[in-house]
Amino acid sequence: MHSLRTRFTVLTICVVILAVTSVSFISIFFIRTNEHNKADQLLLLLCETGERNIDNYFDGVSKSVAKMSNYAESDLEGLDEASLERHMKDVREYFDIVASKTNGVLTYYYRVDPAVSSKVKGFWYTNLDGEGFTEHKVTDITLYDTEDTSKLVWFTVPKHEGKPIWIPPYITDNLDKRVISYNVPIYFKGQFIGVIGIEIDYSTMAEQVDNIRLYSNGYAFINDYEGNLFYHPRIDITKLNEETMPITPDGVVDDNTFFRYKFDGVEKEGAWLPLSNGMRLNVVAPVSETEGSWTRLFTNILVISLAILAMASIFTMIYTRKIAKPLKQLTEAAEKVDRGNYDYNLTYDKDDEVGRLTKTFQRLVDDMRKHIGDLNHRVFIDSMTNIKYKAAFTNACNEIQAQIDSDNAVAPFAVGILDCNDLKYVNDFFGHEKGDYYLKNASKTICDIFQHSPVFRIGGDEFAVLLRNYDYQNREVLVRQFKNTATEINSSANHKWEKVDVAIGMADYDPAEDFYV
Repeated sequence: MHSLRTRFTVLTICVVILAVTSVSFISIFFIRTNEHNKADQLLLLLCETGERNIDNYFDGVSKSVAKMSNYAESDLEGLDEASLERHMKDVREYFDIVASKTNGVLTYYYRVDPAVSSKVKGFWYTNLDGEGFTEHKVTDITLYDTEDTSKLVWFTVPKHEGKPIWIPPYITDNLDKRVISYNVPIYFKGQFIGVIGIEIDYSTMAEQVDNIRLYSNGYAFINDYEGNLFYHPRIDITKLNEETMPITPDGVVDDNTFFRYKFDGVEKEGAWLPLSNGMRLNVVAPVSETEGSWTRLFTNILVISLAILAMASIFTMIYTRKIAKPLKQLTEAAEKVDRGNYDYNLTYDKDDEVGRLTKTFQRLVDDMRKHIGDLNHRVFIDSMTNIKYKAAFTNACNEIQAQIDSDNAVAPFAVGILDCNDLKYVNDFFGHEKGDYYLKNASKTICDIFQHSPVFRIGGDEFAVLLRNYDYQNREVLVRQFKNTATEINSSANHKWEKVDVAIGMADYDPAEDFYV
């Protein structure tokens, strides 16, 4: 495959294959990404709507309980029996008003710790039939250890936590109802008095979650941050225990807003948002539904891409026969230029793309040859550090000497010499690549500090800087600044080649006292 035409044909076909393949897969990627983003946004939108509705429900309950707790603590005047009886009467009347205006309340209560009073126990009101609240016999707290937070959770947990708290779903005492409650501990002069709370029916929350649906098989469910299920439309949590509860799939408790997991062999994706009661609302759907019809688009794009590729290959093979010869001449000329030989002739002069390319190449090389000649006389740039090298420094010194020799006034100036220590050690033990890094780092630091003065590389590890005017007047400050900067860099460097280990010396020229030779 040494023929230019053959190589050009193969190269062009490869480029076409790469281009068509890249465009195809990029198109597929963006189509899939767009479909995925649309699905994510839909999941998140439904999750936000559900979260807002459920939180409004929860917030109404928590605000009512907070209002009652504030009233109760402000109403307390003492802990004797008479004061507590009066207090209970006031709170009972106020709670009846607040609870009747709060949506979804199943029960409300104010229970006094037996350690505070053995006679004044508090009250408990229920509304099981939706016809209004009636007083219910209170649970005997003395039958429980109030330090055991696994029992009587609506009382023991807020007492133990010492702050308002949502209690996850539990079966309420004496009613055999699965509820969620919000409870606030009540204090009087720093002493725990009891708990005020509201219980809401678990089924009310479940109905709101059931209303969140998308696609054909999408749904919502609630769990906590450890993955424990509190409600799932397809799993009856009330009939499960720790042994029969399904294992939480990997990904369900992911910290990212969007997540993926597999359950019962079905891959699903979803979005989650935190609820105000400390739970997580998840909205999920099967991936097969959320990805839509992008797979069919993939097949269509693939077929079209293959057709384009076949036509492009045929066209390329035909066209390369016409352009192979002048391209070969142009290639040979470019190889000569690459070797520094500018003596050649290009004979192809037809008015087509290759002919114009040939003429343009000829003009470019002619201009390049002219500019290279000029640059060889005027430019003195070190290729590695990108600063002027020794020849430029010599020219600068010669210009100063010429001014002195012609008795022209020369302003005071200074020459700083900077030597990179241990460059040979870095090269020998860590390689020349690290040595180059060391030199470039040192060069950059020097140029950053002496940014208003010309910097030269005058040897393998030596630099010079010519300070005039403002920099000359502040040369001592600049030297200190350079040393301080090097110290800061070295303090955080992990390797020898990352340091700026540079010695610096400064020589001043004062025309009133010195002479230059």
